[in-house]
Amino acid sequence: VQLQASGGGLVQTGGSLRLSCSASGLNLDDYAIMWYRQAPGKEREGVSCIGSRDDRTKYGESVRGRFTISRDSAGNTVHLQMNSLRPEDTAVYYCAADLYVAACMLIPTLPYDYWGQGTQVTVSS
Repeated sequence: VQLQASGGGLVQTGGSLRLSCSASGLNLDDYAIMWYRQAPGKEREGVSCIGSRDDRTKYGESVRGRFTISRDSAGNTVHLQMNSLRPEDTAVYYCAADLYVAACMLIPTLPYDYWGQGTQVTVSS
């Protein structure tokens, strides 16, 4: 079983990126998917999450209104569309998966079932 985050890159302020969280060996529809980010010297921060089967969503205060999380069930993928990017969005972004959780929570110390490796997002000023 492998959870993989992808789609990071270098973008200018105001630009957009779409991150993807995909999995082999898991049906992501059964999992709540969380996106976290961590910048150098800072604590891990909850970005967004989507509940399993229910698709309830949550967003961190700093990204609300700019980022959108969504499922692509056919592709067994969860996307994070990031618009109006700012330099302070620069971080390594991680996805995590938690089985059968309809009401997802953005608490990085929770014992999620799986974590993916990170993908770097860099926003230049």
